[in-house]
Amino acid sequence: MFKAISDRMQKICLSDNEIKVVKELDNLLIGNVNVYIDYANIRPWANYLKWHINLKRLSQFLNSFDNIKSTKIYFGTLLGDQNSERIIKEIKKSGYELRTKLVKIMRLSIDASSVPTQSTALLDQFIRACLIKKYDLVTIEYLNDKFRSLNFEGEYFLEDKKCNFDVEIGRDILVDHEKDNIDTFVLWSGDSDFYEPLRHLLGCGKKVVLFATSRRVSTELNNLRRQGLLIFDIRKIKNFVCWNRELMKF
Repeated sequence: MFKAISDRMQKICLSDNEIKVVKELDNLLIGNVNVYIDYANIRPWANYLKWHINLKRLSQFLNSFDNIKSTKIYFGTLLGDQNSERIIKEIKKSGYELRTKLVKIMRLSIDASSVPTQSTALLDQFIRACLIKKYDLVTIEYLNDKFRSLNFEGEYFLEDKKCNFDVEIGRDILVDHEKDNIDTFVLWSGDSDFYEPLRHLLGCGKKVVLFATSRRVSTELNNLRRQGLLIFDIRKIKNFVCWNRELMKF
C-alpha cells in the first residue's frame, strides 16, 4: 500500500488525479514486488517526454509502496567521467541496489584514405545493411567525401560507448523468480531483449508490469499483453518523479 514518505509527495497526493494514479498502482503492485530499472534504456525517454526523471524522487516514490522489496538499477561506470561518477553517487545515496560494470569504449576507424569512393566499407560500421541498399551511388560517394573531410581535419577514429545490461537484468529476474518470494515483477524498459524472461514469468503465473511510454515499447513486448503483461505509462507519475523545475506547483 502507498504511503507518501515526504511532505512534497503528500502535497502532490492532494490532487484528485494523483490519488487516482496511486490507487491504480496499488491495484497493480500486488504482493511482494521487485523493480528492475534499465537506466540506459529509460534516460533517452526524456527526449520524447520533454521532462526528466529525478532519481531521488523516483526512489522516494517507489519506497512509498511498502510491499516493494527491492529496487535494482543498472548503470554503467565510465571511469574518469564526472557525470557518470555523480550519477553513481546519487544512485547509492538514494538507496537503490546498484548493478554496474565498466563502459566499453570502442574506437571505430573512419580512415577513408584507402577506401574507394563508391565503397560502403566505412558506412557498414554505422548504417544497417538494409538501409545502405537503398542508397544510390551519389549518396555513397557523398558520405565517403564527408569521411575524407573529417580526415582532413585530423579525425581518423570515432569513439562509441557500449554497456548493455540485458543479460544481467534477465539473470536477476530469473534468480529472484527461482527464490519464489516475489509475486509482481516491475521492469522499467521497453527493450525486446527482455521478451524471453518476461514470457517465462507470465507462463509461471507471475504478474509482470512494464513501466514505459506507449511509443517506447517494442512490438515483441506489446505482443505479450495477450499473455497478461501489463503496461503502465510513466507519464502518469510525472509530478511524483520529474525534475523540480518541470514539476507542476502544488
